[in-house]
Amino acid sequence: MLSFGIIIFAVNKAIDYYSFITIEKQMMEKADLSELSFREVLAQHRSSTGEPQTKEIVRLALEKLKASGKEVRIYDSSKKLLGLAVDGIIIHDGKPLIFEKNIEKALSGSYAYTVTENHLLYFATPIQDQYYQNAYVYEFVEDISYFYAIMDQIRYILFAGAGGFIVLITLSSLWIARNTTKPIKLLLGAAQSFSRQEFRRVHLNRKDELGMLADGLDSMGRQLHDYIQYQKQFVSNVSHELKTPLAAIRGFSQYLVEGENENKELQKIYAHLLQESDRLTRLINELLLLSRFDKAGSNELEVERTEMNGLIQQVATNMGAKAKDKGIKIMFREAEAEPEDKLLTRVHADVNPMLMSHAIANLVDNAIKYSGSPSLIELKLEHTPSEVVIRIRDQGIGIAGDELERVQERFYRAKNASTANGSGLGLSICKEIVERFNGYIDLESQVGEGTTVTIVLPRA
Repeated sequence: MLSFGIIIFAVNKAIDYYSFITIEKQMMEKADLSELSFREVLAQHRSSTGEPQTKEIVRLALEKLKASGKEVRIYDSSKKLLGLAVDGIIIHDGKPLIFEKNIEKALSGSYAYTVTENHLLYFATPIQDQYYQNAYVYEFVEDISYFYAIMDQIRYILFAGAGGFIVLITLSSLWIARNTTKPIKLLLGAAQSFSRQEFRRVHLNRKDELGMLADGLDSMGRQLHDYIQYQKQFVSNVSHELKTPLAAIRGFSQYLVEGENENKELQKIYAHLLQESDRLTRLINELLLLSRFDKAGSNELEVERTEMNGLIQQVATNMGAKAKDKGIKIMFREAEAEPEDKLLTRVHADVNPMLMSHAIANLVDNAIKYSGSPSLIELKLEHTPSEVVIRIRDQGIGIAGDELERVQERFYRAKNASTANGSGLGLSICKEIVERFNGYIDLESQVGEGTTVTIVLPRA
């Protein structure tokens, strides 16, 4: 638009410039013809009288040239007005508007002109005598208002055409932009859906590069979907198949531990075998829980309006014994009352109580595993008009800043997590549970100072 505006401005100036050059050229041609007529009068008068007589020359020249302009003037070399004709009539005592600079310039031997505000052109040209001296100045006045009227019409047509062209270009640009950005938004939306493992068909009814990109994205999505479904089904099947033999291994391990009372070394081996079978059992249960999430949609989970103070208090109570065995204290702070109502402390969220209890317990269990003795684990419930915020703060080993994002991935364990047993699935399970209830988890941690896990849920 800016470039087009500059072009229109330049075209407008060019029209003014070249049109006025044309007018100037026409006036010069007219002045040359008038000069020839004037010189003929001079030549005829010299041949008939022998010596020039100024008054007679001026009279004859005016008679011959009086119709050549709206006004015709003749000046002598001292810039004195010698003769004047207006609309073809000779005026003897007229006092016209005189531009002395025009006369001076003409006496110096060149053309001179001035245009007034009412579109009158005063054009002066020198007239030489037989000695090639600038003896007279011939000046005529032309009404060039027709020229400005034509220019106004041209400008009107130019700007009207420019306005129409701008409207056309704008509509065309909007149409092109819409037809270009719409498929791009579709492809972007598909890519974002794929990142959330929500695969859908992508198709654009076009043969250009965007259509090819859509076909490639659709093919990639189908392959990823098939692969992920195969992977999830494989994990689910393997987990189910392992439960029975693992239960047998645990049963035999328990029998061996309880039956071995003489050989302490064998008892340690059997106890370690029992411990590892318990760890594998927990791992399989977690895998089966993840498999359940993968197969079930959000609509299939039983959700109810749950009072969060009581739920968190129950989790803290259940985990208290495990924490006490390790010399760790669990402290729960209930939601503070509303300023206007000191009795209102009940905070609700739409969740599955069992799954949410499992997620909070899992986070508290992590805090216990990775905290030393003595230390404190603080559970705090906060709320806003639209959100329920659960904070779990420990004084444990912490997590490095570059690992905060990755610890929520399945099977990923932080580099300093070898101090405790774990499968690397706990946080990912918590993340899955919270996100199923339209919430999210945030982690803050510093190595050696502890970790704060924040669960944010929509308030019911």
